[in-house]
Amino acid sequence: MDKIKNRIKEIELLSSNNSFWEDKKNAQKLMEELSDLKNKIEEIENMKKLYDELLILYELSNEDLDFQKEFEEKLKFFERRLNEIELKFLLNEKDDISDAIIEIHPGAGGTESHDWAEMLMRMYIRWIEKKGFKYEILDILPGETAGIKNVSILVKGKYAYGLLKSEIGVHRLIRISPFDANNRRHTSFASVFVYPQMEDIKIEINENDLKIETFRSSGAGGQHVNKTESAVRITHIPTGIVVTIRSERSQHKNKEIAMKILKAKLYEFYKQKEEEKIKELEKQKTDIGWGYQIRSYILHPYKLVKDHRTELEITNPEAVLDGEINEFIKAYLFWKAKKI
Repeated sequence: MDKIKNRIKEIELLSSNNSFWEDKKNAQKLMEELSDLKNKIEEIENMKKLYDELLILYELSNEDLDFQKEFEEKLKFFERRLNEIELKFLLNEKDDISDAIIEIHPGAGGTESHDWAEMLMRMYIRWIEKKGFKYEILDILPGETAGIKNVSILVKGKYAYGLLKSEIGVHRLIRISPFDANNRRHTSFASVFVYPQMEDIKIEINENDLKIETFRSSGAGGQHVNKTESAVRITHIPTGIVVTIRSERSQHKNKEIAMKILKAKLYEFYKQKEEEKIKELEKQKTDIGWGYQIRSYILHPYKLVKDHRTELEITNPEAVLDGEINEFIKAYLFWKAKKI
């Protein structure tokens, strides 16, 4: 509470300065932060009042059973609200409030892993829809037989990055393969990376560090995309980061989107380098396989989804694959807070 109140005073002091609104974008961002902080204070004060009411109801319920039901109902409401507020307070890192870019890449295994990557894509899209967020598929490359070779999705919503950062890592699927005539069990891997998408990322990019290529898109779009080199691939030579966009018919538009994603990736790259986590991230990128998975989705011989970091287990994989991943997100945020 003290930390929040001190930050409120700091922003209010800044806003009283005559030059505050000269930088409109930054001023607007600070005013949004101020509003969020004040809402947090109000929520805590309301919870304190509700807690005091609960104590009175508890005492009354011990003396008069007519108050028992009212107490139990208010207690359930209190627990639910407390859970929501705790989760909100865990989303307190600088980039958490930002939109997010999700990238999914299948591991080795051809059709099996391509299909698994598409299943993950559907899972996140269902979660986005249920959350009331918006999304845009920036780039997608279909597999030869089924599934996808990769996909980039822009997720627009408050705290999208803070929630989805729990999904970074390798996801493993165990099932009877629909592509195996002998009905054998297969294990497939796919990696998920999430980056914060912010309009005001201040990353200086030297044009000499970029390799920009154009090519004909092989995806959907009819004859136009096959006749013109509208797809764009940008490689940042010093880091080896590659961004490919082929979703738009316009080469200019694809380049613009690719540069935005490149900035987001470089921002995350340098941020993690500063935090001395880049080696771990690179290790995850190169080892999409055994030993590096964060979560296992088991459809055969039994049904279970297990997060290997938090040890959370859910025995309804169909619901999870239909976008019910909030429990995993919440467990990860609590686990991460305890580690810090």
